Amino acid sequence: MPIYEYVCAECGHKFEKLVLSSRRAKEIRCPQCGSLSVDKAISVFSGAVTSAGGGSAASCAPSG
Repeated sequence: MPIYEYVCAECGHKFEKLVLSSRRAKEIRCPQCGSLSVDKAISVFSGAVTSAGGGSAASCAPSG
């Protein structure tokens, strides 16, 4: 169940919402002003990658 970030086109409020189905995504209301005019924001995330041995982080940089 993905959590999406939204921005209200009316008041500019940024908020997150757990969306259970694509049909429900059309019914997202701004929790601050109640507007249905919301836009999905671009989310940025990061993650850690470790080697198979559980040691140091893997690198994408060329070796040698």
